[in-house]
Amino acid sequence: MANEDKKDFNAMLQDRKDMPKFQTITDRASIEKYGGDRMYFAPPMDYDEVMRRVPYGKVVTVGAIREYFARKSGADFTEPITAGIFVSIAAWASFQRGTDETPWWRTLKAGGELNEKYPGGALAQKAKLESEGHTVVQRGRKNIRYYVKDYEAALFALA
Repeated sequence: MANEDKKDFNAMLQDRKDMPKFQTITDRASIEKYGGDRMYFAPPMDYDEVMRRVPYGKVVTVGAIREYFARKSGADFTEPITAGIFVSIAAWASFQRGTDETPWWRTLKAGGELNEKYPGGALAQKAKLESEGHTVVQRGRKNIRYYVKDYEAALFALA
């Protein structure tokens, strides 16, 4: 996202965009990749609500949130592009509010990777996670990325 200081992320968070909704996909490669043809779209606020449930010292991945929504809705999978966008919207909305905080830093990308698109980038997320007892490791020399070490041990189970 760009120009975050000029956007009203809380308004975006409230915009349901005709969601939740389902779509049947027909692309064979996508059906094989995602394990079915019934795709679910969750509204932005649903991501915020799930992210708020992750307690201190625990983490969740965007993929786990997507799996949770698919299970809950009876879909084969949750649309991945909007999922990433809506998780970022929830993070920025929380940042803009300043109070009534959503613990966005506890939501990781695949493989335990930190999200550079969050407020303050991966380094701000790193600081928040480390303050909760997580160890964050750096990988790469030129294309530096950060990951929560052994994040699987700290995963919060969405039920």
